[in-house]
Amino acid sequence: MKRNRLGTSELYVSEIGLGCMSLGQEKNKAISLIHKAMDNGVNFLDTADLYDEGLNEEIVGQAVRGRRSDVIIATKVGNRWEPGKEGWSWDPSKSYIKSAVKASLRRLQTEYIDLYQLHGGTLDDPISETIEAFEELKQEGLIRYYGISSIRPNVIREYADRANIVSVMSQYSMLDRRPEEQVLPLLAEKEISLIARGPVAKGILTGAGAEKAKKGYLSYGKDELIALHASLLKAIDPSRDIAHAAIRYALADPAVATVIPGASSAEQLLHNIAAGAAAELTQEEWTAIRSLSEANRYEQHR
Repeated sequence: MKRNRLGTSELYVSEIGLGCMSLGQEKNKAISLIHKAMDNGVNFLDTADLYDEGLNEEIVGQAVRGRRSDVIIATKVGNRWEPGKEGWSWDPSKSYIKSAVKASLRRLQTEYIDLYQLHGGTLDDPISETIEAFEELKQEGLIRYYGISSIRPNVIREYADRANIVSVMSQYSMLDRRPEEQVLPLLAEKEISLIARGPVAKGILTGAGAEKAKKGYLSYGKDELIALHASLLKAIDPSRDIAHAAIRYALADPAVATVIPGASSAEQLLHNIAAGAAAELTQEEWTAIRSLSEANRYEQHR
């Protein structure tokens, strides 16, 4: 599988990674899926301390034991869970980040994290302090690089200007084209990579799209999505799978280094991976997709 450089880092990630959040809590099944992904060319695994209260990191750690050098592990920090308290609280403080990384390292059974990401963020955060925490973790050898996971252009702009981030994780697909307006041009200018999550838009951009469209998506209603799904099928080459077209669409922008569709079954995983062997979109397909789908804009956090 093709590998792309993540920003200006020394990390080269498979263009199709694995979003581990959807693996579930059955350890043996989840570990088997990770092994199958790795055996089929995937080297980028994305998790977070938030997922299943740390269990997801534990599963990833067990899965890569003995094969640590074959993978690039990305995890996240900032959402604090405290026993006895309901839910998570946001904590981007230096003290919390530097304590949380040790817990993630323990669960992942590794001495270093390849990509440590701030899992959110607002302009009210102590951004300088947060950046300082990540820089110190780099100096200490506990992380190799850092980035942010955010859909807020105003926050992304701050970190792109003030920090040595190599990546931004954000939702991006044919149905969520918001990054095209501000984020992708900024990242290209700064030589920062986008990690695109949600490339098949919760399954709407798959063969089962009509069924998945029932709840709507962003500003799209159910009927709109069903009609758009049908139009997209006509716009792409008839031999091309719509999910593969959706993944290739997200990868078409040069600022995108990798997409991380989730998978909860071997069939789904292998179908996602097969998009790596699919031909890139033609200019005609790309133009048609953009004419059919909405060029969404960020209404908040501009």
